[in-house]
Amino acid sequence: MRGGIRPRTMSTGGMTMQAVRGFRWFWLLNLLPWLAYCAVNLGLGLGYFGWSSGLLLLSITLSGLLYAVSATVRAQALRRGWFELELGALAWRMLLGVLGGALLTQIGVALVLRPALALGWVVLPGSSYGLGASLMYWFNTSVILGLWVAGWTGWTALAHARTSRLARLRAEADRHALEHDALRARLNPHFVFNALNNLRALILEDPQRARELVSRLSNTLRHALEHSQRERVPLAGELAVVDDYLAVEAVHFEDRLRVVRDIAPGLDEAQLPPMALQLLVENAIKHGIAVTPGGGELCIVARRDGDLLRLSVANPAGPGASTEGHGVGLAWLRHALTRVQGRFTLEHHDGRVLATLEIPQ
Repeated sequence: MRGGIRPRTMSTGGMTMQAVRGFRWFWLLNLLPWLAYCAVNLGLGLGYFGWSSGLLLLSITLSGLLYAVSATVRAQALRRGWFELELGALAWRMLLGVLGGALLTQIGVALVLRPALALGWVVLPGSSYGLGASLMYWFNTSVILGLWVAGWTGWTALAHARTSRLARLRAEADRHALEHDALRARLNPHFVFNALNNLRALILEDPQRARELVSRLSNTLRHALEHSQRERVPLAGELAVVDDYLAVEAVHFEDRLRVVRDIAPGLDEAQLPPMALQLLVENAIKHGIAVTPGGGELCIVARRDGDLLRLSVANPAGPGASTEGHGVGLAWLRHALTRVQGRFTLEHHDGRVLATLEIPQ
């Protein structure tokens, strides 16, 4: 994560310590509204009917069950990802949770209060507990629980939206940082210095070729600066940029760089992330041609296989060649491919390294 410090967490039975603390805080804070509800019930009952043991039992039982039911609704919503659903789907689930939770609450109250009344353990003056009263209690309980669920849902939805926005901003910042790193890698000082030194030599020896080198270098650098403006580019445009880059490098490597192109016809408009092919070519020259005595052959192949554009770049394997590919450029390439559901592989066999891109069209 850029621009911040990851919070330290400890695993506790499958839950992080941060999640455990949040869980405990909720159970403590959730006591407050239901204790207040219990106090209001007792106050209203005392005002209308006076003190009774049944009123105390009813208030405590009702508040305790609502406390447990509200926590259960919350747990289900978070565990099953209700806040990832559309608004209508979320509302229906919350409504069913309220109605079902109120019903279970009244069943629990009946199981506690009715035996106590029947056995004469408690007295509940001025009220009955028949079917009609039970329905009225269920409706009242639904309203109270619904108010709690509405308040918690609104608060959680705001927090969820804020967290999602922060996650998107962090992802965007990471993407821009990665693109910046990739751009710095593209503007490799060695590449620029070599090109300028070769240009200085060509100005006197071959002015026409020097002018061509300036144009090629300008196109390469302009593409490097503009690479992030579009999500996809046509293969024909990317090949033109690769040709400019290879023309600049050909002045430096001369006969050590031998390029073979095998591009199937009809692929000019095939789409791929900008820089994708050029990054593979640059990587092949840097880790293959440049470090191999006598240079070698760089092969660029493009084919269409159904709905896939398959691009491959092969080069001689230099000393210590690896198929891990942890460079900044390849890291950016993998990131860009995730946005277009593409695939990248790097293989090493028979003394050559083969990099392959597969991009859905």
